[in-house]
Amino acid sequence: MTVCASGTTADDGEPPAPPLPPGPGGVSGSLVITEDGGYAARLTRSADAADRWFPERWTLDGPEPYAVPLPGPRPEEPGTEVQPMADGRVLVRRPVADRHEFSLVYPTGPRTGEVRLGALDQGPRTARWSLLPPAPGGTCAYALGADTDLSRVWRVAGGAGPELVAEVPGRCSGGAWLDRTGRLLALDRTADGRTKAVSVDLGQGGAASPLLQIARDSTDRLVLADPDSGLLLIRSDAPSPGLERLGWGVLGSTLPVRFPDCLRLPGHRVAPFALQPGQALAPEECGVALRIDGPRGSWLGVWRAASRTVRQLPPPPGWLPGSGLWTRDGELRLPYATRTVPCGVARLTPAALAAAHPSTPPPATAAPGRPAADVPVPAPRAEHTGEPPPVRSRAAEDGRNGSSVEGQPHPGGVTLVPCGPGSGVWPGAGAVVGVGGHLRPVPLQQAPLTGRVPLGG
Repeated sequence: MTVCASGTTADDGEPPAPPLPPGPGGVSGSLVITEDGGYAARLTRSADAADRWFPERWTLDGPEPYAVPLPGPRPEEPGTEVQPMADGRVLVRRPVADRHEFSLVYPTGPRTGEVRLGALDQGPRTARWSLLPPAPGGTCAYALGADTDLSRVWRVAGGAGPELVAEVPGRCSGGAWLDRTGRLLALDRTADGRTKAVSVDLGQGGAASPLLQIARDSTDRLVLADPDSGLLLIRSDAPSPGLERLGWGVLGSTLPVRFPDCLRLPGHRVAPFALQPGQALAPEECGVALRIDGPRGSWLGVWRAASRTVRQLPPPPGWLPGSGLWTRDGELRLPYATRTVPCGVARLTPAALAAAHPSTPPPATAAPGRPAADVPVPAPRAEHTGEPPPVRSRAAEDGRNGSSVEGQPHPGGVTLVPCGPGSGVWPGAGAVVGVGGHLRPVPLQQAPLTGRVPLGG
């Protein structure tokens, strides 16, 4: 699963990290991958003089990955979004004048077939439109149209035509699926000057209820969610007002949200883009793939809540930044495109990931949307043994707001920053609890409540 996380600001007085390029389906070349990892799609452009934009479908579940171009009679505009479906077709959202047209395209011999699904009016000029992440099962697809005071979720594929399935007061963004049935959808809702994650039940007419509220006045966004383990990746300014930090929690747990210090890289932008599925009873062992952006480009980070470090690796040449998926057995797969390999997938086994040294490698990057040159990828260095025990500050032991967790120098000269389950905890964080299929925040030290709390206007 890929995601384009919301922005934040660099901390500790460092210069701000460069902004992320357009997200999945945009002109950056990032792939959108189906929930089962079978297909992927991106908007790319031809290498000839015509320089035309067109959808491209990748098949990932065969013996070798391969790509199929899907050009239409007219070139696509850069604002077009694409999304793969489980049957191999590709959903296309085209902004045209004052409306959005939706189609399914697919290969038919030397040509591209197309099934038109209908169109939706743009609505107010302030409305923002986007495709939501691929739904579980891959038979339906959804679009979000968000205005200042009201957001609408539309089922644009998998039915007789565009169908309104939910209306949520406020301006919504983001999007993450909370279950494997495609019923519970999380959105970041902005209303009354505050942004909070809410859950939307598409099986009950789009009924919405609070999902995450760490502090009353904090900004609390849900970045990624894993339905198997319940692991939630959260971006919030609760521990540092005015500065959003990356944290984690577990759906259904009464423990607070944690904000590990090792996920803070001053002057860099850290964005989770894939979670390891299948870790039903071990959310702290669930692998998290991170895209790290800094002055030197983009590279890869791997983190688990139970570990003390972010392991940083050089990406494969031509990596489509922010694209990738985990397998259930812990293999991380990263799509890439180079001049000689226009469709490739690099596979990082659990052993290779465990051997990666927690240092910052020199990234090898290419211009967004263009193939990279074939450059050898440095082999991960074996981690040294004999790591001294971490030393925590008194503030960290007390669990105070803004706690600083210090690290001892690694024998190899690299400083490891501890970030275990007990560090970086902000005591005012609220727990996220699921009750009877409904999701709502529950204050710490209180028993789970029942019923639904509807959202106000």
